[in-house]
Amino acid sequence: MTLGEDEAASVPVCQRWVIPLVTEIVLSDTNAISILPVNVEEWRQPLINYLEHGILPDDPKHRSEVRRRAHRFLYYKGTLYRRSFEGVLLRCLGEEEANQAMEEAHSGICGAHQSGPKLHFQLKRMGYYWPSMVKDCLEHAKRCQACQFHANFIHQPPEPLHPTATSWPFDAWGLDVVGPIAPKSSAGEAYILAATDYFSKWAEAIPLKEVKKETVVRFIKEHITHRYGVPRYIVTDNGKQFSNRLVDELCEKYKFKQHRSSMYHAPANGLAEAFNKTLCNLLKKVIGRTKKDWHERIGEALWAYRTTYRTPTQATPYSLVYGVEAVLPLESQIPSLRMAIQEGLTDEENAKLRLQELEALDEKRLEAQQHLECYQARLSKAFNKKVLPRSFQMGDLVLSLRRPIITTHKTKSKFTSKWDGPYVIQEVYTNGAYLIMAENGLKIGPINGRFLKHYYP
Repeated sequence: MTLGEDEAASVPVCQRWVIPLVTEIVLSDTNAISILPVNVEEWRQPLINYLEHGILPDDPKHRSEVRRRAHRFLYYKGTLYRRSFEGVLLRCLGEEEANQAMEEAHSGICGAHQSGPKLHFQLKRMGYYWPSMVKDCLEHAKRCQACQFHANFIHQPPEPLHPTATSWPFDAWGLDVVGPIAPKSSAGEAYILAATDYFSKWAEAIPLKEVKKETVVRFIKEHITHRYGVPRYIVTDNGKQFSNRLVDELCEKYKFKQHRSSMYHAPANGLAEAFNKTLCNLLKKVIGRTKKDWHERIGEALWAYRTTYRTPTQATPYSLVYGVEAVLPLESQIPSLRMAIQEGLTDEENAKLRLQELEALDEKRLEAQQHLECYQARLSKAFNKKVLPRSFQMGDLVLSLRRPIITTHKTKSKFTSKWDGPYVIQEVYTNGAYLIMAENGLKIGPINGRFLKHYYP
């Protein structure tokens, strides 16, 4: 309302309100939880309303859906049935009845703890139906505790093959221990400490009575660094003889790294494991009847291994290290063409021949590297065909294969669960390795992902 300067207006007051002056505002934290009931409509009710009373839902989309599906259903004596494609009437179940049916069919008195598809087939054969039947059966079977802990080992690898690539001799070594060997040698040795070069496949091995951390450090010094120089890194397992303070100090002193393979996963240090197998096969064929002279035959076995043609490099380890092939005893007994040519050479001609062989050594090593890469590519292609991708993130709940991890044969107790846990993924490493933690705070690892699987509470 607008008034001029000389105009006046009277405003009648019907009721007076007194508003006190607020001088201080007090805020208090309150925690309130509101629970609102949500009415979830039973999936059967619209069909029953239409079949019995001809009532359709208000939503046009829902109305056309009910009208389109209604011809497959039959409402008889207060129960809704669905006609299957075989002509059998299947009783339609609600949420509570469906959970009861799945529980009884899967783990009840006559339950066989079948997989999700078989559980769905069994319930359908028994004459039951609900819309999310396949999904619910798969989810119910996946979350069964007994099925999770007693499931078979997953043989498909979860990660593609990660071959170790080296470009020069003695750049990387793989170390491993063979033993305990029975019977012991006549000198009392029961172990073999072996090291293999990843590029040339050159191998070193010594017999030992017991494997101590001091012995490992001395072996690395005398048989690797003092002979062939300091490597870029070494690969070992997680044994106490390799994972200790003395080995860490040696790595720090000579400035090379130590890579540890994951628990119970021999392929992580596959070259060392392959050499161990080859060495044992050689020794058991040359030892005497007492089988206690194997420590004396290690040198002969190493010589045979070093002078044998290796498929990955298309060359012998001896030739990749020294540039020429070793002179074998047979060549002295029955002179070969090489021996006959060398006997007729003068000292000057022999020196020129040796220089030519040394000049060609780099090219020979490059060819061996190419052959090695092609060989690893073929192995990776064949291996990766079997891969079933399976990865985990930090915080995921997992089950671990019960330790000691034995996948080649069954354990002693037939009723012991194959899986143990649950565990929580604590840390994620490269190439499919993980650190897991138990409920009591115990940390286990690194362990390869092929020994883990998701846990569904």
